[in-house]
Amino acid sequence: MNEFFLSRLFAMLLVSTSSLLTLPVSAADQAADALIKGMSTDMLDTIKADKAIQAGGVSRIIALVDAKIMPNVDFQRMTAAAVGPAWRQATPEQQKRLQEEFKILLVRTYAGALTQVSDQTIAIKPMRAAPEDTEVVVRTEVKGRGDAIQLDYRLEKTPGQGAGWKIYNLNVLGVWLVETYRSQFAQEINAKGIGGLIVTLTERNKANAKKG
Repeated sequence: MNEFFLSRLFAMLLVSTSSLLTLPVSAADQAADALIKGMSTDMLDTIKADKAIQAGGVSRIIALVDAKIMPNVDFQRMTAAAVGPAWRQATPEQQKRLQEEFKILLVRTYAGALTQVSDQTIAIKPMRAAPEDTEVVVRTEVKGRGDAIQLDYRLEKTPGQGAGWKIYNLNVLGVWLVETYRSQFAQEINAKGIGGLIVTLTERNKANAKKG
């Protein structure tokens, strides 16, 4: 999967995730599809109204993504799933490094995708789930210029403090994000081990930072 496709993929995820922190506490009791719809509408309005984001101010965009996106994703679960079985063999320090580098990769990809979001609406499809379900799939279509884009979310409902729905995987046009990265990471791990994957991610993030 090329960088442009991943950038578009993250742009679509961005539309539906980054306003979660602005929702009231009662949002923890919302249905997952209602939550996605509310976040989508709010974020689209924010992007359209923020000229600095549209102009591509890198530091501003990165700060926005880091503050509003990442706290609302089950990031440990996403990283562990992307690394695959090797995650269990990684030391605590290696797991920490993997999460740090993977987060940087995602944040910068989100930041690069932000300016691509414009003139789009989200259509939420009927959700098949029981009230007691703690993991669901919310299926949507992104409609704008060109063909509609399939965009599906896997969410889990977390208990205790900070309870609520969190996204841990995303599907665009039939491709699940975590599985895509798992395939890429598996090649690195097979060739160079966990340490090699960390080095590769670190070097990739440094190269991306130099590009601005």
